[in-house]
Amino acid sequence: MTPFTRLTILATFMLCLQACSKDDINDSGPQPGMGDPVETLPPNTGYAPAFPEQTRAKSAVTTTPYMSTILTSTLASPWGITALPDGRLLITQKAGTMKIVTPTGTVSNDITGILPVNSTDQGGLLGVTIDPEFSTNRMIYWVFSENASGGTLTAVAKGKLSADETTIEGATVIYRAGPAANSTLHYGGRILFDATQSLLVSTGERSILATRPQAQSVSTALGKIIRLNKNGGAAAGNPIFTGSGALPELYSIGHRNPQGLAIHPITGALWQSEHGPRGGDEINRVKTGYNYGWPVITYGIEYTGEPIGAAIQQQEGMEQPRYFWDPVISPSGITFYKGDRVPEWENNLFVSALSGKHIARLIVHNEMIIGEERLLAGEGQRFRDITQGPDKALYAITDEGRLYRIDRTN
Repeated sequence: MTPFTRLTILATFMLCLQACSKDDINDSGPQPGMGDPVETLPPNTGYAPAFPEQTRAKSAVTTTPYMSTILTSTLASPWGITALPDGRLLITQKAGTMKIVTPTGTVSNDITGILPVNSTDQGGLLGVTIDPEFSTNRMIYWVFSENASGGTLTAVAKGKLSADETTIEGATVIYRAGPAANSTLHYGGRILFDATQSLLVSTGERSILATRPQAQSVSTALGKIIRLNKNGGAAAGNPIFTGSGALPELYSIGHRNPQGLAIHPITGALWQSEHGPRGGDEINRVKTGYNYGWPVITYGIEYTGEPIGAAIQQQEGMEQPRYFWDPVISPSGITFYKGDRVPEWENNLFVSALSGKHIARLIVHNEMIIGEERLLAGEGQRFRDITQGPDKALYAITDEGRLYRIDRTN
C-alpha cells in the first residue's frame, strides 16, 4: 500500500466520522420554560413544514445570568471573525482589510498585503479561518469576491501573517469558484477546517436567474459546499457526484446563498445556514454527497410574491432543511457553543441574524431543532458573524461595526 493510498483511506475514514450522526450524544434536550414560538408574524406562504418543529419551534429562555459587552464600535463593516490561539480575534472588513482585536477591545491597524476585492453590493473580503497549525506556520485562509473575465466570482486565498502582524506575506489565490457571473450578489463566503484539516467553503449561486439553476449543476462551483486541501485542490475522500464534468471538489450541492458553516463539537457533523428568498431561510445538516434542493424545492417565494419554479417543497433525492424561517431572519455566520459557563447553551447552535437583528439560539436534539431563543434583540444591530474564543465566551460582529463579547455574568 502506497503512502498516498494510506492517506486517502485515512481521509475517507475521518470524513465518514464527521458526516455520520452519533444520535443524541450530549445534545441539549427539552428545557424548562419552553413555550410558544418566538416568531409571531404571519408567514409569507402557506407552505406546510415536512415534519413537526421544522419551523417555529418552541421558545426557550436562558436562565443562567449572562451579559453582553460592546468591546469596540470602530470596525468598518466587519464580515468574518475567528479566534487566534491567544484569545485575540482576527476580523475581516468588507472593503478589503483585516484587523486584530484583543478581548478588551484594543483594535490593531489594518493588516496589509491582502489581495484586491470587489466590495460592491454583497461582495468584499468575506469569511476567514486560521490553519489548525497556526501557532507554528501562521497561515490564514480567507474568501473574497474577485473581479474576473465575465464578471466576478468567489475566490479562496491564503497567506502567512507576518511575525509583527502588520501584513500578509505571500498572499495567493488557491481556488476560484467558477464560472464568473455578471452579478455582485450571493457569494456565500464562509470557510473552516474539518477534522481532516481540509477546507470547507460555501459558495452562492450568484442570485441572477441565469445562474440560479447552476446550484443543481455538478460541473460548476456555484451554490455549493466545496472541500479542498490546503493548496486548493480537491480534498481526499470527497464524494463522487454522477453527471458529465462533475467537479471533484464538490461536497454538497443545491444551495442558494450559504453564509454560515459550523461543525458540531460532539458528532463532528457539518451544519450550515442559508439565505432563502422571501421566506425559506434554512439551517441544514450537511451530508457529504447530498443535494439540498435549490432552486427546485424551497419554502420561500420570489421577492415579487410569485412562486419559485413549480412551488414544491419536497422532492425525492433532495434533502429537507432541519429548520426554516418564514418570515426570514437573514442568517449569516453560525457557531456551536462548546463551553460550560452557560450550561443550557452546551452544544446549542448560535446564528447571526441580519434582517432579524438578533442572535438566534437554537437547541439541537437528535439532530433536530427543538427550541429557539432570540438574544440581543434590543441592540438594533445586523449580526454578521459569531465565534467562540478560547475563554469560552461568544464574540459577535455586526454590520454597524460593533464587536460584542457574550458570556456568563460573574
